[in-house]
Amino acid sequence: MASLLNPYLSFDGDARQAMEFYKEVFGGELRLNTFGEFGQPGGDHADKIMHGMLESPAGLTLMGADMPPGMEYSPGNTFAVSLSGDTESLLRGYWDKLSAGGTVSVPLERQMWGDVFGMCTDRFGVPWMVNISQPGE
Repeated sequence: MASLLNPYLSFDGDARQAMEFYKEVFGGELRLNTFGEFGQPGGDHADKIMHGMLESPAGLTLMGADMPPGMEYSPGNTFAVSLSGDTESLLRGYWDKLSAGGTVSVPLERQMWGDVFGMCTDRFGVPWMVNISQPGE
């Protein structure tokens, strides 16, 4: 297996809903494992997600989980998930779904460098950047 580099997102108890939402956006296979399945069957977090992994048909991998017991959830602005490529219809479709119910900070439109680019924060508080380059660039 080749080495992978992918985002791993942390959630405050709504990882299942978020990962199911991303499956609706990107398609693919979603695997979710709870804390209860891995040794904490009776705790308050038994039904919370210990590890989730989405692998899309387009080759995207996204992982996420609820914060484990004893760790504080502290959202920040030090990251964004970036989607880029030249398949405009696919990327616009992702944008439409990700921005629905969220906040758009930069509308998806042509930018000074020539690409179509936008930034939004989805309804789960995750920031996204979408960049659509011209085919062949």
